[in-house]
Amino acid sequence: MIKRMIIMLIIVGIILGGIFGFISFKGRMIKEYMASQGEPIHTVSTITANAMDWLPKMEAVGSLQASQGTNVSAEVPGIVEEIYFKQGDNVKLGMPLLQLRAKDEIAKLEALKATAEINRITYNRNLAQFEVNAISKQTLDIDKANLEVATANVNQQQALLNKKLIRAPFTGKLGIRLIDVGQYLEAGTAISTLQALDTIFVDFFLPQQALSSLKTGQQITLNSDAYPTDTFTGEITVINPKVDTNTRNVKIRATLNNPNHKLLPGMYVTVSITTGSAQRYITLPRTTITFNSFGSTVYRLENNGQDEKGKAKLIAKQSLVTTGATRGDQITILTGVKEGETIVTTGQIKLRNGSPVTVDNSIQPSNDANPQPSDQ
Repeated sequence: MIKRMIIMLIIVGIILGGIFGFISFKGRMIKEYMASQGEPIHTVSTITANAMDWLPKMEAVGSLQASQGTNVSAEVPGIVEEIYFKQGDNVKLGMPLLQLRAKDEIAKLEALKATAEINRITYNRNLAQFEVNAISKQTLDIDKANLEVATANVNQQQALLNKKLIRAPFTGKLGIRLIDVGQYLEAGTAISTLQALDTIFVDFFLPQQALSSLKTGQQITLNSDAYPTDTFTGEITVINPKVDTNTRNVKIRATLNNPNHKLLPGMYVTVSITTGSAQRYITLPRTTITFNSFGSTVYRLENNGQDEKGKAKLIAKQSLVTTGATRGDQITILTGVKEGETIVTTGQIKLRNGSPVTVDNSIQPSNDANPQPSDQ
């Protein structure tokens, strides 16, 4: 019995040893095969690092508003009798826009004028009598007071009547008509918007650190996605004398001429301000940079001899870089890259230090300093 157990154990040991030996042999052969194949060659796209002049500038998002703008409204209530304007009209200062019904006020004005005329005649007649001592000074004073009260009533009624005719408060462009003939208007009801568009303001905020670089009269450029190919220019006219205590930003207002009325109040725009002379930087597409917690890196290509066909063997070397300002798709490189070096633009995710690569530049990432949004 014991002899049989020993024989069985020996057989099991031989079988297990054979299995483990085969597994070890298989792993060793796979490892040798993979080593004989070498590291795969990765396809990447590249760009040559070039230096270019950059003008230092600040950018902000601003909002446009007209140099003068208001909702034209009635100062007194009444029924709309006549409308003198058309929607979208350009109007001049003082041009009549709307007439409220005023027949009752006109009739009352005529009555008050008649009363004032009677008081004037009475006063003049009594003045002549006073000069010959026919009446007392007290009577003449009462007549004078009555004349002044009557004249004031006429002026008051005339002022009320004038308010029934609504005029343009300034020169500008009217918007959509908000009322109709026969409609009753409460005081303060808007009849249309009026905007002076020949000159327009842009308001924007910058951090307080920018104050040392700003001054009134400084030139600005403005871009709007409504007119992607147009650039508008203006100048800073006001720097707010107070910094917002919550954001530590200061409000800036610039003024622009707008003769074609392309820019409209309420639009948002991008404002750029040049703050110094041109500086020369090496610039790369943003896609070349790999941002990590330990720093930013790029892969540059180095020549590693020649293959059996005489072609250059390229390998990727990782380099730490210091980045600076960005502009569109571009980013400045302050340290870590030299002008003329070949830098990987796409395909970095599959690389490690020393990986062999081949270059295919048939497709390149965007490298535009001022990219425009696509509607597609």
